[in-house]
Amino acid sequence: MTTGVGLTVTLRLRIGAHDAHYAGELVDGARMLGLFGDVATELLIRLDGDEGLFRAYEMVEFLAPVRSGDFIEATGVVTRVGATSRSIAFEARKVAQNVRADGLSPSAADALAEPIVVCRAMGTCVVPRELQRRPRLVLPALSAQAPDHAKLPEPRPIITPPPRVIITPPARDVVLTAAIVGAEVTREHTPHLPITAEELADEAARCRDAGASVIHLHVRNPDGTPSQSSELFQAAIEAIRRKTDVIIQTSTGGAVGMSVAERAGPLACKPEMATLNCGTINFGDDVFVNSRPIIRDLARRIRDAGSVPELECYEVGHVDEAFALVKEGLLSAPLHFQFVLGVPGGISAREEVLRFLVSQVPDGSTWGVAAVGRYQRPMTELAMTLGGHARVGLEDNIYLDKGVLAQGSAPLVARAAAFAQSLGRNVATPERARAIFGIKS
Repeated sequence: MTTGVGLTVTLRLRIGAHDAHYAGELVDGARMLGLFGDVATELLIRLDGDEGLFRAYEMVEFLAPVRSGDFIEATGVVTRVGATSRSIAFEARKVAQNVRADGLSPSAADALAEPIVVCRAMGTCVVPRELQRRPRLVLPALSAQAPDHAKLPEPRPIITPPPRVIITPPARDVVLTAAIVGAEVTREHTPHLPITAEELADEAARCRDAGASVIHLHVRNPDGTPSQSSELFQAAIEAIRRKTDVIIQTSTGGAVGMSVAERAGPLACKPEMATLNCGTINFGDDVFVNSRPIIRDLARRIRDAGSVPELECYEVGHVDEAFALVKEGLLSAPLHFQFVLGVPGGISAREEVLRFLVSQVPDGSTWGVAAVGRYQRPMTELAMTLGGHARVGLEDNIYLDKGVLAQGSAPLVARAAAFAQSLGRNVATPERARAIFGIKS
């Protein structure tokens, strides 16, 4: 979701006798376009803090006559937000009208049970970069649901808002995690995958420079196959430590099919953070087994290693399992949740899903999003907009754009950092991230 898409404004007014231009008290179409101009101006003020400029109409349809005495409701919906351009869909509806019938008073009028669409249009406005103030998205106080996407012309009226937009995110720092290798991606998928300890360290340093403060770490055998060897983890951790000050978060998920003892291998290195998967899921065509005894075993091992757990939740029930671990004394508040979205077999990558998951996070706890493949960018950007943290990197997604391989994880981190800054959120340094997650320096 792009910040501002769906922002909706509605104006309602009575068309006066002075607006009548033709016989039969008919009002010319320019009056509707003037209303659309006012709607567009308010949209730009709410989105950009500037009145902007109306560049052009791409489409205009006049669908029904407008006469003096009619009450017109004009609505505009932002459908696309570019660097400087804002595309807007407009619709004007007649909601009340003079009756104009023989035998009735000239003042007889009716409110219409079904509004009549009188005009539709698509237009583009421009707000130069130097005039764009920090996005504020001050919302109008209206009552009904806005459409996800306005596509005009369409056979039904656009419903009056409130808009489905994001209010200015909390002014808290955002922690960016780089998942630089994972257990599934291979060099056949992308030649930019780091494998050796030195390659992992180089990529970690590049990600730190791009804005990452956490490195989510897997390791590989020399032949590229996944490993949870404590020796390989120790070599990678030491190489990373020589080059950068990032938080190193080791995986206890490993790869599908590994035993609990294998998965716990990196905890011998006593990492600052470690992941704890909170439930079993179908993982593509495989099954990622995290039975309740396995979860509790790993939770104890993470606690004994002195590591801060990141709670990997692939389903709603995994959040409840985390709460159960708190009651059993295996986890301590505040918690840090990572919502993993879009894994085939797991919970889907949709805005309403994330909003529900966030609603379950207790006060004082933190959360972030990791999403796979094409969902990585929109869902991590949504997370940052909602006030959460974000994980990007080759483990979850190897493309920078459609068909364009990312040359490592650092470009994905840099793009996420730029988006966070566009929202007015500071990108946390590793030291700041340690404070956020309660990690001792």
